[in-house]
Order: sequence, then C-alpha cells, then structure tokens
Amino acid sequence: MIIDCHCHAGPGDGLTGPWDSNAGLGRYARRAREAGIGRTVLLAAFHSDYARANAAVARLVAAEPERYLGFAFVHARRDAGRIAAMVRTAVEEYGFRGIKLHRHDAPITGEVCEVAQHFGLPVLYDPVGATSVAELLAVQYPRVNFILPHLGSFADDWAAQQALIAPLARHRNIHTDTAGVRRFDLLEEAVRRAGAHKVLFGSDGPWLHPGVELEKIRLLRLGAGDEALVLGGNLLRLIGA
Repeated sequence: MIIDCHCHAGPGDGLTGPWDSNAGLGRYARRAREAGIGRTVLLAAFHSDYARANAAVARLVAAEPERYLGFAFVHARRDAGRIAAMVRTAVEEYGFRGIKLHRHDAPITGEVCEVAQHFGLPVLYDPVGATSVAELLAVQYPRVNFILPHLGSFADDWAAQQALIAPLARHRNIHTDTAGVRRFDLLEEAVRRAGAHKVLFGSDGPWLHPGVELEKIRLLRLGAGDEALVLGGNLLRLIGA
C-alpha cells in the first residue's frame, strides 16, 4: 500500500497564504485515489490554536479511518508546558500516531522530544533549512525517530539539503521525506548514501499534487523492496504498525 506521510488538512486562521488558510481535502483525495495512494497522514495547517486544529483533523480521520492517519501539531513555544497534555489527548482520544511541528512557529525543544520519547512517537519537524539540528536531535534523543521533511528545506536551499544527507546517513533515527524536493539529484544522493529505509514518500498536499510527487519516487528506479519501503513501509515501521 502507498502511504503519503505528509498532507495538511483542516482549518487555518492566519490567512497570509494557503499554509494558514483552510486546507480542504476534496481535490487532494481525488488526486490521491487516481494516483493509487491508499493512506495519508494528515497534519493541521498553521493555526493560532493547535488544540482546536488537531481536533478538526481528528474528525477528518474518524470519518475515514481506513484512509487517514493523524499526527498532532504543536507549537514548541506557545504550547510549552502543555505539550504532553495535548499529545496525550491526540493519542488516547484521537488515535494519532506522531507529532508535527515547524520552525516557522518555533524551533524544536527538549520538551517536545521528551514527550515523543514518552509516548513512543515519531516527530515530523520542518527545520526550515536549519538542518544542523539533526546532529543534536540524533545524539541527545537516540530513542526518538525524527523525520526532517523536504530533505530539510522546502525553500529549495541547496546547501541545507546537501548538509542533511550526511547526518541522514550517519544516524539511525534521522529520516527525511520527499515532499516538494525539486533537486532530484540530491534526492538520488540521499537514497544512495543513507539508504531507502531512511526516506519516506510525502506530497505536502493538498497544495502539491500527490501524483506528481509520487512520480519522483518512480523515477528513482529503486528495486521493488526499496521502493516499497519509501512508499509506505518506512512510515509503518516508525509508527509501530
């Protein structure tokens, strides 16, 4: 089964762009079905209250549990002191399987990592190009699996993406996803040096077309076993499914 590990959904209330406006799933769902994508991890859009945003994502997951999985979005600074409570709600009430946060909100903190370790959850953290954090995360929290999406930079920062490949290859708990990676040569290098078991297929839907993003995986020309890892096996392993 093909699993998209990175798709936003639900309400946003900032209205500065699609990333913090309402993220509807209509077009994404149709495109994903047409592309043969069987399951998708849903993440909230940017929001001023991630507890509310996560609850909205939970309703989407509950409506189609055979298709959607949820990760709990948290704000490392604004939610400080209540991250454990938010994640507990997400895990015990919503059945969510991971934690999501973004450096655009605030850099990742030890509190987030400790909560992830306690609940045994992977962390999808967008470092917005500050990929040197991978070394710190790997060494200080070896029991936590981290996914740094976009090969470390959605902004197409070649230096940041190149710099992530070494810790990706060196540390067993550092992973990446393919969402929005335009520099295909770097994606090939990441798989070659770190191994297919360290790379996850993601689309960054609903804003990017999941079928287009999926084609990049096909073009890697991986063996059947390695392609199966990228297209879903790695995500299932990280969430313990």
